[in-house]
Amino acid sequence: MLQHLITQDAGLRMVPTDRGRLATAVGRLQDDLRALPEDADPVRTRALTRWIGVGQMCLGQHEEALTFLRQSLDLAAASGNTRAVVATSLNLGDAHRYAGDMRAAEALYRGALGTARSQHPELVDFALQHTGKYLMERGDLAGAEAHLREALRLRIAKGDTGLIGSTQAALSRVELLIDHAATPGAGDTAPRQWSGQWTSWLRSHTTARTPDRWAEDFPAIRGAVRGLTAHQRVHPRHLRDQLFPAELITAMAQEAEAALTADGYLHNGKWNAAVGDAANRFAGQVDLAAVVTESTGLEVEQPHNGVYIAYLEEGQFLDFHVDEFGFGEANLILCLKHERSVAGLTVSTTVFIGADGYRACDLAAGECVVFDGAITPHGRTPLGAGERVVLISFGFRARDVARRSAAPGRTCVPWSG
Repeated sequence: MLQHLITQDAGLRMVPTDRGRLATAVGRLQDDLRALPEDADPVRTRALTRWIGVGQMCLGQHEEALTFLRQSLDLAAASGNTRAVVATSLNLGDAHRYAGDMRAAEALYRGALGTARSQHPELVDFALQHTGKYLMERGDLAGAEAHLREALRLRIAKGDTGLIGSTQAALSRVELLIDHAATPGAGDTAPRQWSGQWTSWLRSHTTARTPDRWAEDFPAIRGAVRGLTAHQRVHPRHLRDQLFPAELITAMAQEAEAALTADGYLHNGKWNAAVGDAANRFAGQVDLAAVVTESTGLEVEQPHNGVYIAYLEEGQFLDFHVDEFGFGEANLILCLKHERSVAGLTVSTTVFIGADGYRACDLAAGECVVFDGAITPHGRTPLGAGERVVLISFGFRARDVARRSAAPGRTCVPWSG
């Protein structure tokens, strides 16, 4: 139904070929679903809910995707159609993985693979492919390679060139990750791979999506996080008293809203947009390098980049990750707008993981937080009802020569435990 509107990004996740067209197509499917009579064929209902869920997942609407795909899976199970159960379980596993819930994703992938092996051998290659991608993102590269090689053998036997090409692309990415893991200090790509591997590891062990789990999660990651954050050049600091000019904050908030509406793009679960004249005026009139230097003790150059960031929908969040090294030794995230419902019980916060646990920063307009984004695991907890958050993020490079180019070679990514 939607295959022609979906492709894969560099990380092998499904994304729209044209966001607007995919959103329109999903809307039409939802209209079809609402128009079904009460005694409609459950097969039709199951197909519609499945494809709506897949489309919402590609659009980054994680909660909606999970709701529709669970409905589709329940319909498949109620009808006794185990083939549909396998296929929909893989889709629901992807939705949980994209939303950052690796534990739920793993259970679905493992269940689907077991059912496929015992009852539907024609689906084993699909289950292996999805499980292999999950293992790749989790950081189990050996497991990912084994699953994908088995999938490739089965697909070669099927003779489907499209399926063969898809598995070969996934296998090539895993082999590249294995090569870089074996030689972490080699070449300019090593820091980028190192950051990606840390992010995969973090997301397989904890998530910003469910703070209720943090006390349970932290003992298992304490040692690894301490080893990582020992290399920080900037510890997270919530700055509430900078007194930035209100008119400049307002101008950037207005510019951000316009840019996000016109040219915003979804990236890792959040909306991004390029900065413009208002942000450049702010950076020209406010000595941001001095703000970072005075608050952290690290002398930095003026910001070399910036981006608008927005969280606009209930439940939207950013899972734990570390940034690429090119963004700089210091980050400053400034809140331009934080709308919240008086009745809302949940408030979204910027959150960090440090050697002693999790730290949440509730940023109001005009407040900022500085930190070392390439070394400090960070994210944002889900938006509550009625919340909207608009931010601007600046990257700074240290003035000294002791930049972090060699750090990946000194810090090991912990793939187990």
